[in-house]
Amino acid sequence: MPALALLLCFLSPLVLASGDELLLRNANVVNVETGQIDTLDVLVRKGRIAAIEKPGRIETTPKAIDLTGRYLMPSLWDMHVHFEGRDLVEDNALLLPVYLAYGITAVREAASNLAPTVLAWREEVARGDRLGPRIFTAGRKFEGINSLWDGDREIGSVAELRAGMDEQQRLGVDFIKVTENTLQPDLFLETVREARRRGLTVSTHVPLGLGIFELAEAGVSSIEHASYLLRLGSADEEKVALAVREGRMGPEAANQHYRSKFEQETANAAYQRLAELGVAVTPTLIGGRQLAWLQDTDHSDDEFLRFLTQAFTANYQWRIDRMAGETDAERQARKSRYTLTAAQVPALQSAGVLLLAGSDSAALNTYVYPAEALHEELSLFVDAGLEPLAALQAATINGAIFMGVDEEYGSVSVGKRADLLVLEGNPLETIHATRHIHALVHGGRYLDRAALDGLLNEAGVKRARLDVARSTQP
Repeated sequence: MPALALLLCFLSPLVLASGDELLLRNANVVNVETGQIDTLDVLVRKGRIAAIEKPGRIETTPKAIDLTGRYLMPSLWDMHVHFEGRDLVEDNALLLPVYLAYGITAVREAASNLAPTVLAWREEVARGDRLGPRIFTAGRKFEGINSLWDGDREIGSVAELRAGMDEQQRLGVDFIKVTENTLQPDLFLETVREARRRGLTVSTHVPLGLGIFELAEAGVSSIEHASYLLRLGSADEEKVALAVREGRMGPEAANQHYRSKFEQETANAAYQRLAELGVAVTPTLIGGRQLAWLQDTDHSDDEFLRFLTQAFTANYQWRIDRMAGETDAERQARKSRYTLTAAQVPALQSAGVLLLAGSDSAALNTYVYPAEALHEELSLFVDAGLEPLAALQAATINGAIFMGVDEEYGSVSVGKRADLLVLEGNPLETIHATRHIHALVHGGRYLDRAALDGLLNEAGVKRARLDVARSTQP
């Protein structure tokens, strides 16, 4: 038996091996594509959903679990995370099983300075040698010379861009990530075009010197962080971008222009155009929410801290220090900006834009906790006006569609892989139901609540050991 299966069997007597046949009886099956809920029996065989029938029509097997009164839905995907920190390899690794305990069986890792390690984890998880969610990764992100961020693939020419893209493809990354700290607009745009010429999915930030539709027409697959889209509330966004690119307008003047000229109707029309061009959006609201209310929130007793080492949370301090001198007016402006950004989520959904639920959890993102933050993100979507069904879609079927694997994942359907979440309550009535997990079916393996708690306890033990070991080092 593989080490993974041995670990799971040790954690709980109600853990079934992936090769076993499993019958989930009388489950309230949530169809995340239509919003319909039906009481059904679901048969899992060899890690896939083999049959879905009305109760009693599938012959009972010895391994049948009665889910009467509980809700069965596809497991969750976090479509924007980072595993980062050259000195935090073990700290990040211990969190991988925590994702499963929170119902998350896939993550899209949007580049980091641990790219070789993350690529290795991806393969280990796929082989069953490491317990954790399936990993889609961008490896190293493309940036300009002397970027602020550690571990970027810095490029200053088309030749360097192409060489970097060659290496990314040799490594087998799942998508390309491009950010705008020092990467010049023309080279940024060419990076997008080169990725799409090679048939690669490409996700980006948005430089002030480029219009969002310049990027969209160049082939951007997704825009990360909805705050960039506030620029589309200004009818002259492309003119402003050109002025920045040509040096006729500075960054602060451009940002002030966008703040003062925002009109929701203008933005809504632009979102329809984004949808027509097939550009997805990952809003990542939670980071902005945590920073906007940083001064009003005491995080010292947050339960999730039991999984985070002191070295991990020490990285939170740089943003805290940077914001320490903010005035009341600046804090209020930050809150107002968050509120306006959040309001774009239902507007994007109404326009037909594919929404992806992503937390942007990372050691550098203050109080955006891995795994837990995705549930917070879904709550923020609903608080902003999104229906629970649309929020669930953003964390299930939409991610599978975006990654091109919706024939295998994302819904409770015959033939798809059995990555399923058993909830105590109805997530279409309250999105908070995703937090009350009764069990997880991962690759056909049933993990009951005791098994999931075992994963959390083990992560807490590993975190404590790391802290102790480091405190005794000379």
